[in-house]
Amino acid sequence: MFPKRILVRDRVRRPPKTGWSWIDRRFVREQSERLSHDALLLYFFFCAVADQHGLSYYGDLTLTTRLRMTGKALEQARAELLSRDLIAHEPPLIQVLSLPASGQRRQAPPGQGLLALGDILREAAGFPVSDNPRKESP
Repeated sequence: MFPKRILVRDRVRRPPKTGWSWIDRRFVREQSERLSHDALLLYFFFCAVADQHGLSYYGDLTLTTRLRMTGKALEQARAELLSRDLIAHEPPLIQVLSLPASGQRRQAPPGQGLLALGDILREAAGFPVSDNPRKESP
């Protein structure tokens, strides 16, 4: 078994203070309409399989099989969740993060903070960001 470690200690997910659900209702109000179908599916899957710290380590092959999506669709969905600061990803670990404070995002790791102008404009207009300039190592 792969040893798990918390990726973002100050963003460990906890059940919401009001209304019980592993999916924070704030997510539905503030995030869901801006995400693609695949990103929503991936986020819900991660929430369902994560441990008490929000951690899981499902591989891409398992994810594409279980979620019935292509590798490219998985990459795009994961990039959306990363760009919205909803997950952290250091292969093979995924951490579902607590929701960022409204209007706040955590600072990107060095060398990963640049966004393409098109992504900034799409995000400002409320459209999903389809490509993430942060490339992950396989």
